[in-house]
Amino acid sequence: MTSNRQYLPWLMWFFPLAFFGFQFILRLFPGLVMPEFLVKFNISATDFGWFASLYYLGYAGMQIPMALLLDKYGPRNVISLSAMLCAVAVWLLLFFDSWPIAMLSRFLIGVGSVVGFLGTSKVISQWFTKERYARLVGLTFSFGLLGALYGGRPVSMMIESMGWEKVLGLLGVVAFLLGLFNFSFVRNKVEQQIKPEPILASLKQLISHRSLLILAFANFLMVGALEGFADVWGVPFLMAARDLSKVDAASITSCIFVGMLFGGPLLAYFSEKFKAHYLVTMISGFLMAMLMACVLFFNQELSQSALMIIMFCIGLLCCYQVIVFAIGAELVPAPLMSITIAFLNCINMLGGSFFHSAIGNLMDFFEQGTVIEGVKTYSLESYVYTLALIPIASLLGATLVWFSKRKSMRELTRQEKVVV
Repeated sequence: MTSNRQYLPWLMWFFPLAFFGFQFILRLFPGLVMPEFLVKFNISATDFGWFASLYYLGYAGMQIPMALLLDKYGPRNVISLSAMLCAVAVWLLLFFDSWPIAMLSRFLIGVGSVVGFLGTSKVISQWFTKERYARLVGLTFSFGLLGALYGGRPVSMMIESMGWEKVLGLLGVVAFLLGLFNFSFVRNKVEQQIKPEPILASLKQLISHRSLLILAFANFLMVGALEGFADVWGVPFLMAARDLSKVDAASITSCIFVGMLFGGPLLAYFSEKFKAHYLVTMISGFLMAMLMACVLFFNQELSQSALMIIMFCIGLLCCYQVIVFAIGAELVPAPLMSITIAFLNCINMLGGSFFHSAIGNLMDFFEQGTVIEGVKTYSLESYVYTLALIPIASLLGATLVWFSKRKSMRELTRQEKVVV
């Protein structure tokens, strides 16, 4: 009996972790079926961009509400229902040919996916010691990214062998089963209730930190390489640029997620060692812009190995977000730390929504696309001109990080004068 109790927390961690990794597959799936999707629903790239963006709107909008629901109803109920919500949303997309229902499906998948990381973190805080919390959260993030890796080449191979609609139906079944497993094995733990600060009052305090707002907007602009390119548009771009199969294009794009497995600890090490959080974030933004420009404008001159290395490096640099959260935590008083992280993550995911909708609109601005053998395609030039938005925005975001640092120094100086 004692042995079973010893392993129970690990089992309760495993199933929320499995859902966290699985939601990455749902997040990346549209990028693997974009051409077929355009034909099935008879839509344009603009429509597809809006469709892809709805995931991020749902994800961003539910950050704070989902954290409150986890506190009130516990991870067992919230994770289980969220996984089943994803299953229902997937089946809506599969069984209905209505475009409005497809849009609703994508939004609901974003809403259900929010609890992946938040719920797993909650389980860790309830059932493991404080000494293990940081280590297990780090492992959660790393294992979760394995879902993003699986959502590339393996799922692409399944789509080519089974067809995308059968794979989508299978993903719905997996989501439903994960909901059942979480409900069966995860247990809520009674905690001492702490009265939270009013949300509106906390948000009002956040808005008073101008340097934090600038930092959040900088983060918003710098997410394009991950949430715009890696999540959706990278696969169709590489298929057009290098005449690759969907499987090979997904394999190359997945190198970004491989880089992210190492980027968080690496960037955190340098920022802490040299006490240079702002500098590491700025350099990451500038280097991401340069590497994305190489991918877009010099793609034909790059070997496949060189391209994979560049993608890996982009993934390393995408982990600048870890440093942004650290900066945000330092800018606010301790009671505001949790809501600050949620706020920054919310703005971060809204950046994903912006890039998908903007890229889709720009694609149709340059070209309407042509249907060849039942697949809608766009020219390489349209992809290059449109995706150039990503390095341009990254440069602007990196510049704003510098302004955020100057603003924070002024705010600190002003506070010191008031104290004196």
